[in-house]
Amino acid sequence: MAAKKAEQALVEEWRGILALHARTQCELDRALHRHGLCGSDFEVLDVLAGHPFADGSCGFRVQEIAERVHLSQSALSRLIARLEKDGLVERGMCAEDRRGVRVALTGKGRTLHGAVLPVQRAVLTRMLTD
Repeated sequence: MAAKKAEQALVEEWRGILALHARTQCELDRALHRHGLCGSDFEVLDVLAGHPFADGSCGFRVQEIAERVHLSQSALSRLIARLEKDGLVERGMCAEDRRGVRVALTGKGRTLHGAVLPVQRAVLTRMLTD
């Protein structure tokens, strides 16, 4: 009986986490839409903005971005293509492995990220601190 209650409490906690994630994602999408982005778009820009390399270049291989934003490779490829079309990111060959593709922010992408960062952080603060 106690094990069943503990299991049910665990399931309830999991469902609470999922509900909080869904509400937060909806709020992010709503706030970022005014800037022409969705939550996943911003996550990619945020990952790229946060990690410049020692040589001054920026960017990640597509596989590295996929690990950080939790999107499938194909969904991420479509998202990157859209961001590239909008002039926010650029793709190039990976110097370490010519088969790989490296993605980096453009100046326009860095500017948009900087403008939208406070919006995203405000939503996270509102939704995740109570």
